[in-house]
Amino acid sequence: MSMIKCISPVNGEVYAERPAMPLELAKQAVAHARQAQKSWARRPLDERVNLVLAGVARLNEMVDEVVPELAWQMGRPVRYGGEFKGFNERSNYVASIAADALQPILVEDSDRFGRRIEREPHGVVFVIAPWNYPYMTAINTVAPALMAGNTVIIKHASQTILVGERMVRAFVEAGVPADVFQNVFFDHETTAALIAAKSFDFINFTGSVEGGRSIERAAAGTFTGLGLELGGKDPGYVMEDADLDAAVDTLMDGATFNSGQCCCGIERIYVHESLYDAFVEKSVAWVSNYKLGNPLDPETTLGPMAHKRFAATVREQIADAISKGAKALVDPKLFPQDDGGAYLAPQVLVDVDHSMAFMREETFGPAVGIMKVKSDSQAIELMNDCQYGLTVSLWTQDADRASRIGRDLETGTVFMNRADYLDPALCWTGVKETGRGGSLSVIGFQNLTRPKSYHLKKVTA
Repeated sequence: MSMIKCISPVNGEVYAERPAMPLELAKQAVAHARQAQKSWARRPLDERVNLVLAGVARLNEMVDEVVPELAWQMGRPVRYGGEFKGFNERSNYVASIAADALQPILVEDSDRFGRRIEREPHGVVFVIAPWNYPYMTAINTVAPALMAGNTVIIKHASQTILVGERMVRAFVEAGVPADVFQNVFFDHETTAALIAAKSFDFINFTGSVEGGRSIERAAAGTFTGLGLELGGKDPGYVMEDADLDAAVDTLMDGATFNSGQCCCGIERIYVHESLYDAFVEKSVAWVSNYKLGNPLDPETTLGPMAHKRFAATVREQIADAISKGAKALVDPKLFPQDDGGAYLAPQVLVDVDHSMAFMREETFGPAVGIMKVKSDSQAIELMNDCQYGLTVSLWTQDADRASRIGRDLETGTVFMNRADYLDPALCWTGVKETGRGGSLSVIGFQNLTRPKSYHLKKVTA
């Protein structure tokens, strides 16, 4: 029997492992979910919503276990306290809009006809969740899917192998039936076989572009609905009227928090020439204040990357950029904890351009490139010069200008004077190789259900 293992970035040792579920047992899990779905969907909406919120509350009670587990599994410092703020915000918001989002669209209710469009759950929803924000990314789909009447099977990345297990434990202890929300440990072959067999009615995947392609290939011909949140290379643009200190603080945090391992983290920044020198100087000083170290130490502000192979990718991109003329401005002597493995010092590069992979390919680490621009048109061209499109962060005092620029940007979300945030009232979506579909907001509920039309003729004459 093959084992799925989490290698901790803290010490490079196996932190947790679970046996991969054989295909026949995997099929049984899906069958149990399918059998449970109709009765779950027949429960009143407010009952489903309240059970989900009870599961969220139960998970919050596990904070003392969850936070150090995350540090051991993927390296986020314990000082940041886990993901409960965003986890709770998203759960509470989708609960508050569930009734309106799932309300039938009434076309006619007369003595002659009843015409309406109702929302029906897809059935069995398969959530394949990532390791970088394993609780928040999962709840984006889990909460509205369960509220809408679907059953959910969750499979987490091996790097955060314990997260799905803990989520399901919390929800089941709170009263969600065991077959309604299940955690599984599948290897790639079993996952592909189940998808190809049309075992699921909707699949939500957050991860790499290549992972998304693998899921599309497995699902080919099944007509299974897919939601795919894939890569990103999110830019910031600092205009001449920006609040400089606020821009530095937010964009540098967006580039380096969680060791840069954020779906919508800032990976490249374009600064108007009038602010460029000051922005660079302040950014280097900001990043240099990090304390890199063991994430279990409360004094640590920057932990290791989740795996040494992820850190190796960042180092390779930085080295390639430097070989092509880029300059690294953060003094490595400030970070003696950088061990050449998972522990990686933050870095700011200048003299970069789009001939470098560092400015066009996903880096997903605590490193950012900064370029000087002369105009909005130049910044727009550079921001669009990428195969990804998740978010952009615009810095200006002029909301109309930000809106005009935003209409020319190939992206899922346009931020003004903020970055690296997911607003649960807005649809979380992307374009190009960032994926397709959308989660949260009213649209998230629409994607987790299907429309059914009723045309009822009340008289026969």
